[in-house]
Amino acid sequence: MARKPRIHYPGALYHVMVRGNNKEKVFLDDVHKSKYLFLLALYKEKLGFMLYAFCIMDNHAHLLIEVKDVMLSQIMQRVQQVYTQWFNRKYSRTGHVFEQRYKALLCDKDSYLLQLIRYIHYNPVRANLDDGIEYKWSSHIHYIGKEKGNLVDTYNMLSMFSENKKEAIKQYSYFMGQESEEKNLEEFQPKIQLNDRIRKKEGEKKLSIDEIMEKVCINENVNISEIIRKTRIQRISDIRKAIVLLSESYCNISNTLLAKKLNLPLSMISKIKSGVCKRTTYVEDVIRRWEGGNK
Repeated sequence: MARKPRIHYPGALYHVMVRGNNKEKVFLDDVHKSKYLFLLALYKEKLGFMLYAFCIMDNHAHLLIEVKDVMLSQIMQRVQQVYTQWFNRKYSRTGHVFEQRYKALLCDKDSYLLQLIRYIHYNPVRANLDDGIEYKWSSHIHYIGKEKGNLVDTYNMLSMFSENKKEAIKQYSYFMGQESEEKNLEEFQPKIQLNDRIRKKEGEKKLSIDEIMEKVCINENVNISEIIRKTRIQRISDIRKAIVLLSESYCNISNTLLAKKLNLPLSMISKIKSGVCKRTTYVEDVIRRWEGGNK
């Protein structure tokens, strides 16, 4: 039976897992791991993809890749093939080094980018390695500034925390230190079909952000002016969170415009959508009341 072609569109985010054939060790020491990273950097420059995270263990590796014009299959074919040839020459062997087809899950970038990065960076912790979260062959050390270079695209993720790099690293480190419920990989996959990402479904009605805000304010007995005013009142903060989450499902608006509309930092919009800011019971109630009145 022919394999299904992988879904491709510019901006698609994939959690890629490569594993040694028969689960054998294929990254035996620092030389092997360094070689694999060299190939990732080489083809990243040649083929133009984004690398948000990686973790290279002894018998497998995790990569978080966002593609542009070049398909993931072409990227991985080059990296895997060249590494296999190098490995076989080094040990005077032939045959497969990796399992024949890598595993790649199409993931929801908007909602789960941060959780995916944490999942990947926690591999050494789950494996009880001595270095733990600061494992040498994980991109975590790129995020905290211990490793320099352009291999890992840290800016997008760190900017979710703060535009100030020092503060962003501080908040990222706090995020990584928080306890997190272990998720199945499938939970990170998009909740909507590809066609919904590329174009609106035929006949689907999208609301304006003003319509969403107006109905939420009526339901919660607040004024628009209270919502957009800078305040630390928890109830108002929760209403804004609910509006951000509702806009993700029912409104076509960019994060930048949404931030201006709600008078919030762009980084806060990203935090809310990605789940860094936890939903309170009140946030869920606001969403439920709004959806109940718009069925």
